[in-house]
Formats: sequence, C-alpha cells, structure tokens
Amino acid sequence: MNRKPIIIVTGEPNSVFLELFFKVYKKRIKKKLKTPVLLITSKNHLLMQMKYFKYSFKINVVNNYKKLNIDNNKINIIDVKYNFKKVFEKISSKSNLYIKKSFKIALELIKKNLGRALINGPISKKYFLKNKHLGITEYLAKKTKSKSVMLIYNKKFSVSPITTHLPVRNIAVNLNKGIIINNAKEIYKFYVKYKNKKPNIAVLGLNPHCETINRFSEEDKIIKPAIKQLIKNKIKIEGPFSADTFFSRQNTNKFDVVIGMYHDQVLTPIKTILNFDAINVTLGLPFLRVSPDHGPNEKMLGKNKSNPRSFLNCIDFIEKFKWKLNPKKV
Repeated sequence: MNRKPIIIVTGEPNSVFLELFFKVYKKRIKKKLKTPVLLITSKNHLLMQMKYFKYSFKINVVNNYKKLNIDNNKINIIDVKYNFKKVFEKISSKSNLYIKKSFKIALELIKKNLGRALINGPISKKYFLKNKHLGITEYLAKKTKSKSVMLIYNKKFSVSPITTHLPVRNIAVNLNKGIIINNAKEIYKFYVKYKNKKPNIAVLGLNPHCETINRFSEEDKIIKPAIKQLIKNKIKIEGPFSADTFFSRQNTNKFDVVIGMYHDQVLTPIKTILNFDAINVTLGLPFLRVSPDHGPNEKMLGKNKSNPRSFLNCIDFIEKFKWKLNPKKV
C-alpha cells in the first residue's frame, strides 16, 4: 500500500478516545480502509486499555520516522512515554508533556510529508492549554504560523463560528470586518476544492433580532459591510439573519454553511439537529486536520458506551478527501 498514513494523536489519555478508536478499528480500519493509520500514543497505556475493553489487536511499533514501516494487519503506533498507575485517572496537568510531545512528533511527520492528514483526540483546555490558546485549533495555528478557521462539517449543512472559545463578554470586541471576510473566503475555497461546488453561505447577526438600542450596531458597522465585500468577490452569501429563527429545515436545506458570530450560537443548534453527527475541520492550516466533535467526556470513562460516530466520520472524510499537503509551511 503506497498511501501515506492518517496520523492520529490520541490526546488526553484519560478520555474516551481509545475506546472509540478500538470500536472504529474493529469496524472499519482493520477491514475496509484503504488508507493506513499511525497512532501516536503510549504503548503501555494502549495495551492496558485494550485489555480493559477486551480487545486483542496486534501492535506494530514504528521506530524509523524517515521510512515508516507500516503493517496494515496491525495497529501501527509511535510510542510516547507516559507514566500512569491506573487505566483511568483524573484529568490533570500530568499528561501535558506527553500531549505536547505527541503533537510535536505529528507535526514533524507532516513536515516531512509522511502523513496524509491529522486527527487528534480530545484534550483538556483547562490543563493543557492553560489560557495560552483558546483551543487546539488555535494551538496548531500558532505552531504552523497560520490563520485557522473552525468548520463543524456535515454533508447536509455545516457551521462556522467567527469567535471560538471566548467568554461571552469578549465576543463583541473581537469581531471585525476582516475576520469575517477571511473566514468566509477559507470556507468558500474549501467547498470548491473538496465538494467541487460554490457554497451558499448564510451569516447570522450578533444581537437579538439583529438589532440594538446602542448607537454602535455590529450588524451595521461590521457584519453588513463584510457581506457586501464578499458579494463583490463573487461569493454566494446572505445575511445577517436573526439566530433565534434561523435554524429551520427550510434554511438548513437552502444553505451549505452558516457563519455565526460566536461558538454556542451555531454549535448548539448543529449538535442538537444532527445529534453530534459532524466533525471539526480546521481550515487555513498547511495540512488537513480534523477531530471528533466532542471533548474528553470524563464521566463516561470505562463504561464502553461512547458513540464512535464522529470519529468514524473523521476517518471516512479523510479517506475520500483530495488534499495537497504544503509541508514547507508546517
């Protein structure tokens, strides 16, 4: 097999990610996947969780980063040391060095053009990011000196927040015409490249009913001028729409992408409507990065009840995706 592997960073060890990986590996990766996968994880931790969930997959440890010796009949891993006492522990800063090293290895492989794409498992924003980055999206953007755009993707309709993991009190001051234009253009390029179509984009307002009693209106001063400029650039875009009445079936059928001004404005409805049947795609990076649309889910550790649908969608998405890697920018 000549295909480059999907590089998977397992992320926070005390999350449901390995449980999901085992389920997806058994169902799809081992039997039907054309693209191999390379897991960056702790071998000992992987084996302990495998035993806990009663799986008996074979493992191939990859030691040569220059020429990856991938075995398609085994779980291919790069072993990153992680000290633990129990199969599941409380999430803490203990795993920070392990996660940081895992991402470093992943980016080095991508820079050497040895990976097809990157999937990462969930991490703890509280412990790993420590207020230095708003999320992994922004963490990877800084590491690659890129401007990132979050797209929560589903083939039916997708959403994209202009501001991501910001406190509500900081949303308005972080909105500007330039970021709306940049994000819309990145989304447009993605759809043209991936789906071979010019997307129909809707933009939501910030204020209730797109109105405000204040003299300064974000809709009039920021959002409408951005939409006007994008229309001049031949992008199919409409708005601003009032968020409270927008997410009807009529609108979600009409538009391919909904751009919102903040995280919960668009992620709450898409997760409710699609029941987590979406993936997080980071646009603007020099490589393709996707992740399941959920967090570590510490309350579900060890219960073997987590739904692998979003992770499975990540794998299937990359399998079908045609993307030219630009390793020089990594």
